Amino acid sequence: MTNIIIAAGVALIIGMVGTPIWIRIVNRLGYGQMIREEGPEAHLNKRGTPTMGGTVFIVGSLLGYAAAHLFTGSPPTVSGLLVLFLMTGLGLVGFVDDYIKVFKQRSLGLRSGAKMIGIILVGVIFAVASLNFPNGYDITPASPHLSFLRDFGPSIGPYLFVIWALLLIAAMSNGVNLTDGLDGLAAGPAGMVLAAYVIIGNWQLRNSCYDFALAPNCYSVRDPLDLAVVAAAVLGGVFGFLWWNAPPAKIFMGDTGSLALGGVLVGLAILTRTQFLLAILCGLIVMITLSVIIQVGGFKLTGKRVFKMAPLQHHFELSGWAETTIVVRFWLMSALFTAIGLGLFYLEWMPKK
Repeated sequence: MTNIIIAAGVALIIGMVGTPIWIRIVNRLGYGQMIREEGPEAHLNKRGTPTMGGTVFIVGSLLGYAAAHLFTGSPPTVSGLLVLFLMTGLGLVGFVDDYIKVFKQRSLGLRSGAKMIGIILVGVIFAVASLNFPNGYDITPASPHLSFLRDFGPSIGPYLFVIWALLLIAAMSNGVNLTDGLDGLAAGPAGMVLAAYVIIGNWQLRNSCYDFALAPNCYSVRDPLDLAVVAAAVLGGVFGFLWWNAPPAKIFMGDTGSLALGGVLVGLAILTRTQFLLAILCGLIVMITLSVIIQVGGFKLTGKRVFKMAPLQHHFELSGWAETTIVVRFWLMSALFTAIGLGLFYLEWMPKK
């Protein structure tokens, strides 16, 4: 528990203090956000807002995680380092994308093919490494199984697992990116899901098949406590960033932050064996992503738009909702999805009459 508090506290302080420093640096360099002309007209006044704010909470998360282990003297685990690698690697891809946008003063950065190559490269390294490094009980960070509350069904094999992991990484990183369309809209729900994974990691530790007692519902997760530490570190960094990203935002996380957040959420889901549960915990992100798929698919099939604009938050903007109203209501929906996900996670532990 000490690890979790230190990781979250250090990352929170770095996020709170480091973000305004980063804002001044970005302003001095002239790295302001570019706004797409086809977007809502109300967004045009956001042009020039400092971006790449995800850099601060990535650094804060890494330092928070390191501080927790230095203070307690406990060594980092392979599972924790793999999730941090996935977060940092995808954050670096996003940073390059953001840098091209601000350097060339255009709303589009990396070409989609180059961006996907970067995501695939980082994702393959994570997926392959996660099937290696067994502990004393021969448990690797990930397993070649699908999972909901735990692994289920037969093994899909290492090759299909790598493809499956890449699909999850690409879907969630792009989903967070689509959600990051209004001030604070992505950071708030991501923080709620990270808080859920702090709870999940602790619960799995207390009901581990190997560290405590072999019970019918115990968990075969390699490093549940350290995964909770990672979740807490990123949570602290994101909350510190959100203080400055809340409406009206003083800084945007950019693709640097959105890709990194998508990566850390998928990494936690894969290594805690809760892959399908992530879709419920991140119900708001899934809903926003589906709105884009429906909009594009519907237009190609019928020539008509289902929504006034996609992603979904822009539909409500054009319907006359204030930005803060959309953000708060979407946060409430995200809190509900997260609560449902945690409820399902604990459901199998409820006493049966």
